[in-house]
Amino acid sequence: MMDLGRANKILGMQIHRDRNNLKIWFYQKNYLKKILRRFNMHDCKSISTPLPVNFKLSSSMCPGNEVERKQMSRVPESSQSIHGESWWRALDSCKEDFEIYQRTSDVTLCYGGLEFTVRGYVDSDFVGDLDKMKSTTGYVFILAEAAVSWVLKLQTIVALSTTEVKYMAVTQACKEAIWIQWLLEELGHQQGKLFVFCDSQSALHIARNPAFYSRTKHIGVQYHFVREVVEDGSVDLQKIHTNENLADVLTKPINADKFIWSRSSCGLSKT
Repeated sequence: MMDLGRANKILGMQIHRDRNNLKIWFYQKNYLKKILRRFNMHDCKSISTPLPVNFKLSSSMCPGNEVERKQMSRVPESSQSIHGESWWRALDSCKEDFEIYQRTSDVTLCYGGLEFTVRGYVDSDFVGDLDKMKSTTGYVFILAEAAVSWVLKLQTIVALSTTEVKYMAVTQACKEAIWIQWLLEELGHQQGKLFVFCDSQSALHIARNPAFYSRTKHIGVQYHFVREVVEDGSVDLQKIHTNENLADVLTKPINADKFIWSRSSCGLSKT
């Protein structure tokens, strides 16, 4: 092995340090500019959010007749995986994605300060996937004033209610919380009780009350893992208002003010 000195770049991310103030920044300005140039979007305007509020896509938007298929045949070959005109319009409005890149190319992820306690935030949508009728779990964990772990993924089963969706999302977040706790302990940082915040009072009630049987008997056993970690004190589940839930940004399109607040609360700020 060779010691190449202090790292200034890793996996496309540039690194800047301020050891006196105990801060470190990660950013991808050069990479984002490269992507914008690749798709000829380097002169595009900038926008504040990726998608309009309540925006959803489904396979029903795929071409339904020969005329629509011919229209889609004119879409550049590298974008043929976008299934239909509505999807292409979404991607076109999603030039918005590139326009977000343009606006946020100088945004950095900053870790720092003396606060070294993990906080988790979890959220979910309900039947966000209109094709498979499945919902989405999103969670983010904050350490040293910035995000260290985040997930956005489709749940594996179809839930019957918003409470069930939230409960399953909380379970997945608690699994991640325990893993982070183990990792930090391996690195010599004892965490004690971890806090996970959720905006569903009913999901928290199920997690805290094993006797709440009639509402939970159809939920898979693996999702009741959360009850064990709450009972033994490893995780402290707390109610949080939706407006203060950082994970909202992962599960649904939100307005510009909430988007910017969520981004800042996850440690992302302009240089």
